[in-house]
Amino acid sequence: MIEFAAATGPKLKLDPASVLDIGACIVEGNDLAPGRAIPDDGDPRIDHSLEGFLFTCGPDHIRHRQPMTGAFAGKSYPLHGSFSSHPANVLWTRFEDGNAACRADVDVVTAEGRTARLERLWRIDGTTGEVHLSDRVVNTSAETMPVFLMYHMNVGGKWFDPGVRLEGEMLEGSGFPWTFGEELGGIFCVAAPATEGKSAEVSLGPIAAIGGRTLRVRFDAQTLPFLQVWRNQKAPAHVLGIEPVSHRWVGRVELEKAGEFNMVEPGESRSFALSFAFV
Repeated sequence: MIEFAAATGPKLKLDPASVLDIGACIVEGNDLAPGRAIPDDGDPRIDHSLEGFLFTCGPDHIRHRQPMTGAFAGKSYPLHGSFSSHPANVLWTRFEDGNAACRADVDVVTAEGRTARLERLWRIDGTTGEVHLSDRVVNTSAETMPVFLMYHMNVGGKWFDPGVRLEGEMLEGSGFPWTFGEELGGIFCVAAPATEGKSAEVSLGPIAAIGGRTLRVRFDAQTLPFLQVWRNQKAPAHVLGIEPVSHRWVGRVELEKAGEFNMVEPGESRSFALSFAFV
């Protein structure tokens, strides 16, 4: 793990063994990542990723497994796509003037045998403490391919009290308590139009365990036009996920028929971005 922190803001641990995703996220001395308080989906790649504070789905698939067709009939797209568990080639890490930055490339072979490269840049503003992620997915194969992406930001439910709320303009009534849905969990996916510039914003808090701070998440609504939120309190799970995502919550076949695949030509790319801060 790479220790990654600036003059202010959270102390992160970046995982070079898996896409340079975030393992620990420490605020006011507490690691907000869920650790082992997660469901077991039968895939050790995803178990490892779910333990952390942020992991990346894509680029060939998002969400749960779905059957492949054509030459790949009888196989399935992997749970949450192929990115997870791919090692990152860390190009540099810099700590200057109180700021932090880390740049890496992640090469991936998709379920269809195509290749793609994730060009990833993490930054922490040493003045505001805000964490910025800029991603560029490049089609390095010789074929046109669809690109999907979802960020899972997973927070351990043990840190929440009844006063914690989800708030955002894309939510019903602009917000509600974090214990939405059924008794032990729930999931929803809604359109998330930009509210300022090209970004959508959602917040979770206040969280008493970290000094009453609120997690504020902003993401690029142009390439991540939906927000999915997932809660699971079915033991041993105790986690809530904030998940900016590129596509509606429907199957691949329906997305393809509706012309909603994001097709990327060889050598071309698609960019994604989010930021988060504890305010």
